[in-house]
Amino acid sequence: PPQAGGRLFYDQAMQVNFQTVQEPLDAIWARFAAAEQAADGRAIYMGSIDIPGWFEGLDQANPMPFGAGLPATQDALASVWIGTASRVAAHNDFPHNLAVCAVGQRRFTLFPPDQFANLYLGPLDNTPAGRAVSMVDPDAPDLLRHPGYATALAHAQVADLAPGDALFIPSGWYHAVDALAPFNVLVNYWWRDTPRWLGQPQDALIHAILAIRDLPAAERAQWHALFDHYAFSGGEAARAHLPPAGQGILAPLDAAAAGRIRAFLLRSLSR
Repeated sequence: PPQAGGRLFYDQAMQVNFQTVQEPLDAIWARFAAAEQAADGRAIYMGSIDIPGWFEGLDQANPMPFGAGLPATQDALASVWIGTASRVAAHNDFPHNLAVCAVGQRRFTLFPPDQFANLYLGPLDNTPAGRAVSMVDPDAPDLLRHPGYATALAHAQVADLAPGDALFIPSGWYHAVDALAPFNVLVNYWWRDTPRWLGQPQDALIHAILAIRDLPAAERAQWHALFDHYAFSGGEAARAHLPPAGQGILAPLDAAAAGRIRAFLLRSLSR
């Protein structure tokens, strides 16, 4: 709504303050045109639209020359973001991200991964777009309520992008995104350094909240040690005493083993 000032966020009831609709593309273009003429502050936004699936030929006409150490173009997920002026709260993504300003202006405010507590993240299961977002309004931060945000700002970096500028955002880095022009287009590319068949860490975090967080402190400590031993250490000590043929899922994973783990978890969670 206009009173949100383009901020895609929550309302007072902690529900997202926008509606999600599907329309033909020509109707959406008409909305953009009307919004530019009205200039009433209402935000209209097409977010994370798969380029090969919906804009045939756009990626071939505008290839991204990834450099050394970056993925082949076909290995990256290419998306386009089109909208009026908007503000998106600080959040992070699991994949690496290369963001390219195509039209308009974009401002990215970046925070290192270790600043997550100072960003005062919202709920994990009720999010504007799938990732927990900072509850701090960066344009009017309440440092009495969110005192750690001052520390986050001390570690922040700001990048202003004009058309043709690109910004690399490493996996896990938090970023707030402001689209500053009346009409803006961003193209981004996501990719992982790890195989796609590996699980999503976010799923493991939510499962740990279900299974571990509310245990007695002594039991949580036991599971903390087990997680360190089996997962966060890399797992070498956990399998060193076992013959390779008997290591099971403790062995380095491949696609087949990942599939077996996924099937086991689905059976376990459906009980």
